[in-house]
Amino acid sequence: MEQHINPLVRDIQISGIRRFFNMVEGFDDMISLTIGQPDFPTPQHIKDAGKKAIDDNFTSYTHNAGFLELREAAASFVREKYNIHYDPSGEVIVTNGASQGIDVILRTILCEGDDCLLPGPVYPGYEPIIKLCGANPVHVDITQNEFKLDASLIEKSLTPSTKCIIIPYPSNPTGVSLSKEELKEIADLLRNREIFVLADEIYSELTYDGAHHSIAEYLREQTIVINGLSKSHSMTGWRIGLVFAPETISRHLLKVHQYNVSCASSISQKAAYEALTIGKNDAMEMKDEYRKRRDYVYERLVQMGFEGVVQPQGAFYFFVKIPDELRLSSFDFSLALAKEKKVAVVPGDAFSQLGEGYFRLSYACSMEQLTEGLNRLQAFIQR
Repeated sequence: MEQHINPLVRDIQISGIRRFFNMVEGFDDMISLTIGQPDFPTPQHIKDAGKKAIDDNFTSYTHNAGFLELREAAASFVREKYNIHYDPSGEVIVTNGASQGIDVILRTILCEGDDCLLPGPVYPGYEPIIKLCGANPVHVDITQNEFKLDASLIEKSLTPSTKCIIIPYPSNPTGVSLSKEELKEIADLLRNREIFVLADEIYSELTYDGAHHSIAEYLREQTIVINGLSKSHSMTGWRIGLVFAPETISRHLLKVHQYNVSCASSISQKAAYEALTIGKNDAMEMKDEYRKRRDYVYERLVQMGFEGVVQPQGAFYFFVKIPDELRLSSFDFSLALAKEKKVAVVPGDAFSQLGEGYFRLSYACSMEQLTEGLNRLQAFIQR
């Protein structure tokens, strides 16, 4: 019966991140610098709020968009932090993680034959959904622009079929973010064009060198913002994402969301309310620790002689160019490093073919693991 499966689904591959992670998972004494998951526990007061929700029998369906107090807290959070304004009654949707938010947004706005621009290299969770919509992912090469998708690169890539531009920042896999001025330039380019902007800002609270700015501040009517609590509050397993959009867009997103999952987990929603109110600054302690790790990793990579290391402004990743003289593909480099030195990184081609020749290193792990992992990487490179 496999031949009768939707061919658009048959052609999709499992994420290269997970595929490589699963491949090396069984190796003994492996130091994994692969998965983008905070190594901090969910703050205790948030866990307590989840437990209380169970004890209080808050275990039924909520409003499809999430219970109102949570949407009010989410709207207040982004207004206070990023100066973007949304009506909680009709412009905020609570999703099952940011990933489901991406799915809902793209299935709502894309039609067959549309072009969807996105940077390359980029997180691999967008392209399969674009293809399932019958649309065309168009990767814009950012490898020669310090990994930034700016207005000039976007303008060169626009076609009459361009329907959506995905701007993820701070970025997975590069950690690069965009400044206020760069966002304004993109907004000026796209204003009054019939093009949506999907701004994936899931790492917004993990911005190290200045404040995070949202493009929705400058291009509200065309922008759909994705955020969530997985990275900011170390709540990956709670599966809470947040989607912000003007009501004219949001009411259509809600239809797709409703028929997809009905609503996010009521228990997780209660925990999310605690995170966005009492815990609205919980990310600060984690961010300080990540900054120390970032600075340490940057210094070590430069000392090892890696070419053109771009220091991340946010998230918790480095995207590192493999030395040309090694003459190894991203996959072969990563596999050899795992087999010989028991260090797991992610091959760059997991983030589109424009990531070939690089590897992604996550510093969402302890300093002890980072130190040992980088010692092993250095020994591998020297050999």
